[in-house]
Amino acid sequence: MSTTPAPGHGLTPAALHQLVREGKAPRLLDVRTPAEFRTSHIPGSYNVPLDTLREHRAELVTHLDEDVVLVCRSGQRAERAEQALADSGPANLRVLRGGIVAWEATGAPVNRGPERWDMERQVRLVAGSIVLATGLVGVFVPGAHLIGTAVGAGLTYAALSNSCAMGVLLSRLPYNRGPRPDLRTVIAELRSSR
Repeated sequence: MSTTPAPGHGLTPAALHQLVREGKAPRLLDVRTPAEFRTSHIPGSYNVPLDTLREHRAELVTHLDEDVVLVCRSGQRAERAEQALADSGPANLRVLRGGIVAWEATGAPVNRGPERWDMERQVRLVAGSIVLATGLVGVFVPGAHLIGTAVGAGLTYAALSNSCAMGVLLSRLPYNRGPRPDLRTVIAELRSSR
């Protein structure tokens, strides 16, 4: 039984871990923010944040002639990266099902750096704080609760559209940015690694 599904399909953490152990590891592109990547990442993976990948996909595609697995926290950003790269032509893309969270849950190896809150947790904190604060202020200021209602509507839209404007805004904060991977360095690493 093969552990390698057809291109364009997801890859389970167990299947990827098996490929790594067999020395058949695909190229791993981690599309999370640099700060998230520094906190924890799969050994041998390359950090190419989703925005960078979208902006420079034509340049990247020419260096992705082998199997490629896209990684993020849970799989959602990796799916968006897959869509962006698929439009450019390569058929050898897969998404790590469940992302780094599922990878870590299997006990597979992870390189760790300084601990930071992941984007999802930051969004929950900010959204919850806004709703709580406007709910409390609404007791004294009529209509203030509508701000919390707007945040709730935004979160509902984010769930339905599989996008998150608040996450995009939070990713631009200095805490989440860190040094942006230089595209030339990433391409040089991709060339020299195989």
